Amino acid sequence: MVENTVMTRAAISRRGRKLEYFTITWNTLEGLVAIVAGAIAGSISLVGFGIDSFIEVTSGAALLWRMAVDADVHDRERNEKRALRVVGLCFIGLSIYIAYESVADLLHARAPEQSIAGMILACVSLIVMPVLSRAKRKVGTELGSAAMHADAKQTEFCTYLSAILLGGLVMNSLFGLWWADPIAALIMVPIIAKEGIEGLNGKACQDFCGADSAG
Repeated sequence: MVENTVMTRAAISRRGRKLEYFTITWNTLEGLVAIVAGAIAGSISLVGFGIDSFIEVTSGAALLWRMAVDADVHDRERNEKRALRVVGLCFIGLSIYIAYESVADLLHARAPEQSIAGMILACVSLIVMPVLSRAKRKVGTELGSAAMHADAKQTEFCTYLSAILLGGLVMNSLFGLWWADPIAALIMVPIIAKEGIEGLNGKACQDFCGADSAG
């Protein structure tokens, strides 16, 4: 029975690693496209979206390591908390960057230009990210991993950022509302920061680490 449980957990961990490999590959490409397109258009929310993609690469790498060492039962909870803190730092870094650049854009009235590439990228991300987030959340539940759940939430935030990004770009393109772009980016800052603080404090781990170490 114990052997079957171990084998099942190992299979789930492999599935988790595959998801993180996909996350790292996807977000590397997504980040490059978003930052280049954002720099050309002068769009803070598009550049911020690209930086979020690279932050997700860091988060994905931390979870890839977390899945790789899952077989270490004795240090499982410690490894879980380490990965969770990395994800928390990623959230904090993203919130600080978006807040700073958005406020700067509002103060200096910097208007982004139209970005078709950014709109297309946001639409594609709106399709891919929810599917990836659900898959990660399922693995996190099966392993009792708070870190994987936090990573799934970060992927979910990428969906929200995609919607906000698309809305800001469309409003600027159709109606010339230059302030929609930085305001749209600012909407997510307190939510992202809250998740980061909880990750750093290990609050999210309280509901999952006990089950994780028991498994």
